[in-house]
Amino acid sequence: MIADAAPTPAISYAVIRSHADGAINFTASHNPPEYNGIKFSTPDGAPALPEVTKKIEAEIAAYDASGANGPARESLSQQSLDPRRMYLGRLREIVDLDLIKKADLRVVFDPLWGAARGYSDVLLREAGIEVATVHDYRDVLFGGHAPEPDDHLLNELREKMRQTKAHLGIATDGDADRFGIVDNDGTFFQPNYIIALLFDYLVETRGWKNGVAKSVATTNLINALAKKHGVELHETPVGFKYIGELIKQDKIVIGGEESAGLSVLHHVPEKDGILAGLLCSEMVAERGKSLGQQLKELFAKVGSFHPQRENFRLTPEVKEKFTEKLQLEPREFFGHKVTEIVRKDGLKLVFEDGSWVCYRLSGTEPVVRVYSEARSEDGLKKLSAAAKQWIFE
Repeated sequence: MIADAAPTPAISYAVIRSHADGAINFTASHNPPEYNGIKFSTPDGAPALPEVTKKIEAEIAAYDASGANGPARESLSQQSLDPRRMYLGRLREIVDLDLIKKADLRVVFDPLWGAARGYSDVLLREAGIEVATVHDYRDVLFGGHAPEPDDHLLNELREKMRQTKAHLGIATDGDADRFGIVDNDGTFFQPNYIIALLFDYLVETRGWKNGVAKSVATTNLINALAKKHGVELHETPVGFKYIGELIKQDKIVIGGEESAGLSVLHHVPEKDGILAGLLCSEMVAERGKSLGQQLKELFAKVGSFHPQRENFRLTPEVKEKFTEKLQLEPREFFGHKVTEIVRKDGLKLVFEDGSWVCYRLSGTEPVVRVYSEARSEDGLKKLSAAAKQWIFE
């Protein structure tokens, strides 16, 4: 039993270090409170795969159905565990804190009132790095909104960066498995680009070339970098559990999803928003360049990529019609020749010019998530309009 709120990646690491049989984590992550539920970690620290989750659900249902005549509950011993010390020790092994200190990097950290309070900032401060923090207190209402480290919720982080002349802003969600990164000029850097930059950086500085993993909805900038570095690419369905399996097998340098989850080689097979922010700090310190400058250089190497995600609510009639449409295999899409159809998760159409669109229906609400990527900003606008039209035409 953990005596206080703890980040999901810290719990994952504690399971591994303690040789535990698993962990039950109560969390809504970055979602509204009605999404609060149980997240189970298996003995390897990974999020449970669907087949494990189904078995647990079946056991719960069977026990509930048995009523008072069911098997007696076992009497279990109880002990407290502090994952913080173990987890922070691991981060010190992964992240070059001395390098960050020597670069005189100034950082602002925003845990969004969540479980990462006392983690990223304390680790940096103990290493002699200048760090300021916002929202570093317990608020069960998370400021009146979901604790999601997204662009529109990081204005107080930006203000503190302006006040302290910070080089970088790093944020985590409620359970610290997702990240949000703000550049020195206040620009929010979407996770697609952060994962690509860190992939390039880790190959360059660590010499790791095991492979790289990304979900089907994540930028193809990673595909281009994998080709450039001669690294094997793994494309998975959406859901970090699939990437976690590759982490466990030491098959990848880094794995990430556009929804702001990543982990790296020899680390937990779970999303780690704390690690993402710290590695970004190291990367900016080592390269001596802003994230914006680094992305321009990356584009110069492999070409530009412009991704985005949009959500569209559907009426029951539109949803029924569109669900049938997803079974089609179009060879042309509003003037784009379709060169590949991917069905790892939803429907992804890849076009001749390297752009693509991916449709995924939500399993919980009448929403379709549309992921688009083009090689120019103008191309993205046109592709986005076409992607929307295909839903409702």
